[in-house]
Amino acid sequence: MIETADDFVRLRNSSDPQQCCRAAAEEASVQVWTEVIDRYPEERVGVVQNKTVPLAVLELLIDDPDTRVRFMVTMKRKLSPDLLERLAHDADESIRMRVAQHRNTSRETLESLRHDPWSEVRAAVEDRLGGTGRDLP
Repeated sequence: MIETADDFVRLRNSSDPQQCCRAAAEEASVQVWTEVIDRYPEERVGVVQNKTVPLAVLELLIDDPDTRVRFMVTMKRKLSPDLLERLAHDADESIRMRVAQHRNTSRETLESLRHDPWSEVRAAVEDRLGGTGRDLP
C-alpha cells in the first residue's frame, strides 16, 4: 500500500519498472491521493492512471483545469453514470466523445449528447442508440 504522497511520487519517478508498476497498481487512502493532487499537481495524470484510485478521487479530478487529466478520468471503467453526465458537458470535444463511447453512460446522457456541437460526438451517439440499446445502463 502507498502510505504517503511522497512515496507515490518516488514510485512514479523511479527508473525501476517494478516501482513504476507499484505506483500504477497499489492502493492508497483518499487522504494520500488528495495530498498528491494538492502538493504535486504535475502527478494528477499518474493518480488517475492508478488502477485502484477510488471514485471519490476521480470526482475531484472531473473539473481539473488540465484536459489530459479530465480525459484520463473518462477512460476509467468504474465511472458512474452520474459522473459521466457531468463530463458530458465538458468544453473539450474529445472528452464528450469518450463519454459517448463509455459503456456506463446512461441513455439519458446519450440523448443529451445527440445535440452536441461536434458531428463526431453525434455520430457516436447514434451508433450507440441506433441499435437495440441493450448494452445501455
